[in-house]
Amino acid sequence: MVSRFMHARRQKGSDHGVKAQGEGWLLTVALLEGTNIAPVDSTGSDPFVVFTCNGQTKTSSIKFQTLEPQWNEIFEFDAMDEPPSVLSVDVYGFDGPFDDSTLLGHSEVNFVKSNLADLSDAWVLLDGKLAQACQSKVHLRVFLSNTKGTEIVKEYHDKMEKEVGKKINIRSPQTNSAFQKIFGLPPEEFLINDFTCHLKRKMRTQGRLFLSPRIIGFYTNLFGHKTKFFFLWEDIEDIQVLAPSLSSMGGPSILIILRKGRGLDAKSGAKSLDAEGRLRFLFQSFVSFNVANRTIMALWKARALSPEQKMQLVEEESETKSVQSEDSGSFIGLDEVKMTEVFSSSIPLNISSLMELYEGGQVEFRVMEKVGCMDYSATAWEPVKEDTYQRQVNYKFGKNFSKYNGDITSTQQKSPIVDGNGWVIEEVIAVQEVLLGDYFNLHFRYQIEDQAPKAKACLVQALVGIEWLKTTKHQKKIAKNAMSSVSSHVKKMFSILEKEFMPQK
Repeated sequence: MVSRFMHARRQKGSDHGVKAQGEGWLLTVALLEGTNIAPVDSTGSDPFVVFTCNGQTKTSSIKFQTLEPQWNEIFEFDAMDEPPSVLSVDVYGFDGPFDDSTLLGHSEVNFVKSNLADLSDAWVLLDGKLAQACQSKVHLRVFLSNTKGTEIVKEYHDKMEKEVGKKINIRSPQTNSAFQKIFGLPPEEFLINDFTCHLKRKMRTQGRLFLSPRIIGFYTNLFGHKTKFFFLWEDIEDIQVLAPSLSSMGGPSILIILRKGRGLDAKSGAKSLDAEGRLRFLFQSFVSFNVANRTIMALWKARALSPEQKMQLVEEESETKSVQSEDSGSFIGLDEVKMTEVFSSSIPLNISSLMELYEGGQVEFRVMEKVGCMDYSATAWEPVKEDTYQRQVNYKFGKNFSKYNGDITSTQQKSPIVDGNGWVIEEVIAVQEVLLGDYFNLHFRYQIEDQAPKAKACLVQALVGIEWLKTTKHQKKIAKNAMSSVSSHVKKMFSILEKEFMPQK
């Protein structure tokens, strides 16, 4: 193995303050000093620093016999096409010209999670047993910029279009700002694409997957509970496409496996931790699976794969032709859903009879079929927290509901009414295979209150809201049509349920 000393010697005096070559993302690192560097032996240490970013390596000079080194050296990385995610900082102790150097500490400067202004003068704490025991730190000044301004965004989109085989719309500054706000990203991060899907953990969670040059993130605001996380493309070790199954509701899934010890901030979204200590994330029920899969693979290929792995992927995908775009509007992201009452009535059924509409039995299936919900299926209720239960419902529109045979994926939660005798049913519906169905989700809230002993009846109130996923100039038209349809659907559903329990003549 080539020693760190030989590498440092080749670099010494050759990359200190040299102007970077080319145009794109420019990274400049000033290494000022170190403090409390761990000693290698009783005589101290001879430390030097190795910086690595996007495949480029820069190495400092060696400072002999000191635990408080003063470097005052500048390193400029050649321009990079890909915006850098991480600058790796490794501090070594020189052991001699023919021996491997001792790792004294390691750290990473994460450009996605850091404010660039804060990096202009930062003490970086080192990790590792030796470094942590001594509280070792290095003093850096890090500057990142690009020479192409906003043009670099267009160039990146053009590059991804060639990889994916489809047109990718450049998102507006407002859309990018909303995306950055969701995940707390720096202003230079821009959205490439986003897709409606389900995150599979113990239960499926409906949400949206966001893809940018440096991260892949998931976000949902379901029943007021927000789930969000992201990890870097470089964190990913493998991406697998899983065949359709009953658990994936008949569609293929994407399994993303991270490298050991990576993406720990996103652990809450992982399906599992495998025997090798790697986090595994499972995404299902994409509206346009081919588009999502090809975009994910293209971005991963651009960021994290070796040349050999890239060539292998190109060969595997060579038979795949161009695909159609799922998204043509802009993601909105942070708007709260405004609910409107569409139904309120006293229904002459006791609470147990009325709740059969949500119990997965024959009454529910008969009612939903008569309403126009075909191939209806519902999972069992599972507890998600105290007194709150959740399940998944899937069906297709029948001709008496819609002329489109749209696919419906619904997440329902039920919980008892506070200080009352009854239930609250909350529901979020994703509409697929319907024109512009990917622009919105439907939110329902049913409050069912037992009026006994005053009356053998239940007071039912239904509220509906639209969660806009993307902008469109036709929002009012879509909203008017959707609200009219669901209002009629709700009224019909409870009317049929009432008839189910009427005495047979």
